[in-house]
Amino acid sequence: MLALLGLAVGTFGTLVGAGGGFILTPVLLIVYPELTPAQITSISLLVVFFNALSGSLAYARMRRIDYRSGLRFAAAAIPGSILGALAVHLVPRHVFDAIMAAVLAILSVAVIRLRPHAERSVPRGTTTARELIDAHGEVYRYRVPLTRGTVYSAGVGFLSSFLGIGGGVIHVPLMAGALGFPTHIATATSHFVLVWMSGTASATHLLGGTLTVGHGLRRALALSVGVLPGAQLGARLSRRFTGPTIRKFLGVALLGLAVRLLISAIA
Repeated sequence: MLALLGLAVGTFGTLVGAGGGFILTPVLLIVYPELTPAQITSISLLVVFFNALSGSLAYARMRRIDYRSGLRFAAAAIPGSILGALAVHLVPRHVFDAIMAAVLAILSVAVIRLRPHAERSVPRGTTTARELIDAHGEVYRYRVPLTRGTVYSAGVGFLSSFLGIGGGVIHVPLMAGALGFPTHIATATSHFVLVWMSGTASATHLLGGTLTVGHGLRRALALSVGVLPGAQLGARLSRRFTGPTIRKFLGVALLGLAVRLLISAIA
């Protein structure tokens, strides 16, 4: 059952470029009410790592990853991901559930209300020109405010590690809406950044003793068995959907999970 759940998480998470953690963490909170927030997020982050790694390989073959921007954003996110993995130990379970529900609700509204032409606008301030040609010959030309993106990534690293959601669910709307990335480049590059963020956070949990055989490692590996092929499938499906359609999928999924988790937190 965990492998099947991982398949679904990997497929949808890669399709929207969010790594699947935004789905998996709320589901684990509902399925395992006895686990602490640190244990839940450690499981989710390890699964996100495998999902992001598999998805990045698929997107690399499609030539949709902006490596220059991605490496800079990853370097900024790594310190925050370590702090987030440590800070989650300080939060009680019922408070964590409420925080997660609120974050998902805010993100869903932001994604749904994102203007369709936002990804084609040129961000304000100093920007750097980018041009990518994917494996199918489609040309992507855009401008990126690297300094602003670096600052955003530092905050995303902390919040995503703290919540166990990997960060793509936050990074993709920021990259597409505020930083001027085309949606397909944003999803692919976000996956690349996720490899570094989730990998660092998972290593922090492993070294700290949170992620052990008795407290989630076996569950995380079982979920990852489904995540790996799911990520490949999600990357392939991404070619069948437009940028606005992907954002709508993401917004609706976030809102549904927020409502379900809020009911759990109140109960």
